[in-house]
Amino acid sequence: MQLRPADLADLELLRRWDDQPHVIDADPNDDWEWERELARTPPWREQLVAEVDGRPIGFLQIIDPAAEETHYWGDCPPNLRALDIWIGEASDLGKGFGTRMMELALERCFGVPEVDGVLVDPLFDNAGARRFYERCGFRFVERRQFGADDCAVYRLDRAAWEERRREKVGA
Repeated sequence: MQLRPADLADLELLRRWDDQPHVIDADPNDDWEWERELARTPPWREQLVAEVDGRPIGFLQIIDPAAEETHYWGDCPPNLRALDIWIGEASDLGKGFGTRMMELALERCFGVPEVDGVLVDPLFDNAGARRFYERCGFRFVERRQFGADDCAVYRLDRAAWEERRREKVGA
């Protein structure tokens, strides 16, 4: 699997993925404003497309929540990252792609020495997403309202991520 920067050439693909029922179920109230956002590359954000053998299968966004301009996460301390992640087509679900995307995203986040934690905010009622994040090592922090969305905030600290990596290597 490869991660590459998303750009305007991905516009129709991302719009199509946005219309998929499983994507809507996970993110029902957001308008990603793809035309505008794909043309921007602010220093606090990466938008990436995951590909398997050259075929796009998912989208990943990594932000610095302290620097992000809308302050979606509110007042955040420095040295955090926040992720959005999804598989585009339902036919690609359940194949381990999400797990691999998350591994690559976490390597990217924690590849910055100063980063000491990563946040995610699945819908509170999305049990499948919550189980996925817990399997990836994230721990529940709080239930929180983000606009119209009732979310569960999860965090993965660097120490827990490093421990999981050591266990994988030793296994």
